[in-house]
Amino acid sequence: MANKNITMKINEKNLGAFASSATPVDREGWLDMRGEVGKSYQRRWFTLKGNLLFYFEKKGDKEPVGVVILEGCTIELTEEEAYSFKIVFQCEGGRTYYLCTSSQASMESWMKALACASYDYMKLMVAELQRQLDEAQAEVVAEATSVVTVTPPEDEPKAPPRGQRYNPFNRGPDSEPKTVPGSRHHKESVRAEVPRKMVPFRDIHTAYGRKILSDRSQWRARIVKQKEDFSDHTLIEL
Repeated sequence: MANKNITMKINEKNLGAFASSATPVDREGWLDMRGEVGKSYQRRWFTLKGNLLFYFEKKGDKEPVGVVILEGCTIELTEEEAYSFKIVFQCEGGRTYYLCTSSQASMESWMKALACASYDYMKLMVAELQRQLDEAQAEVVAEATSVVTVTPPEDEPKAPPRGQRYNPFNRGPDSEPKTVPGSRHHKESVRAEVPRKMVPFRDIHTAYGRKILSDRSQWRARIVKQKEDFSDHTLIEL
């Protein structure tokens, strides 16, 4: 029995030290709390750290009046007071804590913070996040394995077009048509190798038109000169 009392004193001392330590606070503020015996509400300063809800008589106190371990409980609305809710422990002999805030927004924020504070809730969240991570990794692996390299089919041999014939006597031993320099086939093969350039019709018309005008001017000049020579020869004979 002595050992049990020593253990309880050590736990209370550790909880008091943890309540006043510099550890991060999840939420804190004033709440009205209904007494365990009577139904009157008393104003208390509440501090939420992890799954431990400490309440103090005044803000800044070092020793808490009490602590609520938020495990195995539910957070529910109550119609006793405006903006009130309760912490209900379903176990045998469990206590129900009635709390009241000053606004709808404050009540919703406190209820959400308390509902997410339990270790069981955090364990469920970790399991859900792990499931989502596994699904994301499985999708990445599936996408990586579903990438298939498509090889284009090899070109099949095509039959020559109809009507295209070759003289069998012009084929060499390598079954390629012979081309004699200066022959028609040789000139056509040479012309086929020369790359063609697209020239506008206007440029072609201008180029050939200039040549025609030049030839015409030269022809007219020869005609005029022949007439002059003929006239001079006639005058000399007279």
